[in-house]
Amino acid sequence: MIRLATIPKKALLCTLSISFILAQVAAAQSTDQLQGSVPEGTPTGAAIPLSLSEAIQRGLRSNLSLLTNQESSQQARAERLRALSALLPNVSGQVGEPVQQLNLQALGLLFNIPGVSNIVGPYSYQEALANATVPIFNYSNINRYRAAGDELKSAVLSVKNARDLVVQAVANAYLQIIADSAHIVATQAEVDADYAVYVNATRRHDAGTAVGIDVLRAQVELKRRQQGLVAEKNQYQIDKLTLARVIGLPPGQDFTEADPTAPGAAPTVSLKDALAQAYEKRPDYQAAKARVIAARLLLRASKAERYPTIQAEGYYGANGLHMFSESHGVFVMQGTATFNIFDGGRIRADVEESNSELRNRQNEVDNLRGQIDYEVRSALLNLQSASDQVDVARSNVELANTALKQSQDRFSAGVTNTVEVVQAQQQVAEANDNLIAAEFQLNLAKVALSRAVGVAEDGMKAYFR
Repeated sequence: MIRLATIPKKALLCTLSISFILAQVAAAQSTDQLQGSVPEGTPTGAAIPLSLSEAIQRGLRSNLSLLTNQESSQQARAERLRALSALLPNVSGQVGEPVQQLNLQALGLLFNIPGVSNIVGPYSYQEALANATVPIFNYSNINRYRAAGDELKSAVLSVKNARDLVVQAVANAYLQIIADSAHIVATQAEVDADYAVYVNATRRHDAGTAVGIDVLRAQVELKRRQQGLVAEKNQYQIDKLTLARVIGLPPGQDFTEADPTAPGAAPTVSLKDALAQAYEKRPDYQAAKARVIAARLLLRASKAERYPTIQAEGYYGANGLHMFSESHGVFVMQGTATFNIFDGGRIRADVEESNSELRNRQNEVDNLRGQIDYEVRSALLNLQSASDQVDVARSNVELANTALKQSQDRFSAGVTNTVEVVQAQQQVAEANDNLIAAEFQLNLAKVALSRAVGVAEDGMKAYFR
């Protein structure tokens, strides 16, 4: 068991953040599916360059969540074809040679004529027939076909929604790696600075101008930084593995990333415009509305089971002792109207079930509309907050570096001891951590806003390069 108290603060934040990201983007999909993929290709043995755009394209080809939704879309197409088949004629052919022998007494012909047997046959004939059943009117099946069309529309929109979720998951995982890399660079610089202080304190101690506690204090701080660096490098590798699983890299394939963040201010959009765009373009919202229409049509189809149905059926062909020499055309045609008299409550049960399904789907739409409002508002708030935090964090880094420079000068001049230098270095490290975290949150807010308004793929191109 890992004790959280033994994990450095930055490593703990990295560990928790990736879980939070995946939980956030999996609101409409299984987390396991978003984290899974179907690996493509074979490992090259050397690290490959991987940009954010390339990572997204790989994810859109291999992520398990998207592949599953695509197959569900194909199943919806099959259901629509099945519903259509109930409205189209059904034609089949039949070729055969029946052989029969009849007992006339068994058929009720109870007479006895001398010299005439009650057994007829065996005899045979050949026949070739075309059988057809033609639905003429079935209002229930018509509505089921229309419902299947809206279910297919919903399935297609669900595929697009899955694409947006995959884009968000890939972008967040990629940005997590960029943040990890920035932490490593910053911590390595802190380790180098701590080592310089330790060397300086050792030299002054050897020269008799510093006490041993200064050397010990500098060495403790150096070891603490080195421990944090080890943990951050490990977390960086784990987060790379997470991204590789999401986008379907072959097992064991290493890659190098590039910082995709673009300079400039955060995007500005009003709440009214963002909500209007979200309600218009969010594929999950449009898919939910299509499911409501499908449920309404299924309710209509259930009620229409009480209506009469009309169909024609029959056959046409030829039969005779010999098909090609002694045959004659034969046919049967009939029209049938079927209507319900008593069904024992089956139709009522179908109507109640369809009613319940319609209410459930309408509740889903209403809930999703509220969820979209929440996501858009949260994304805009986080975007503004993260932008302000980045400005403050950058200013704080400059101030902390100035204070550290003055402390180092005072220590070199023998005016102060290592306590002041160590404290100044800790302030610089904390300022750097805050800046990296603020920039990371700003990037996440951009991704979240793109997803919230329904333009995840286009948003990646607009906000990152």
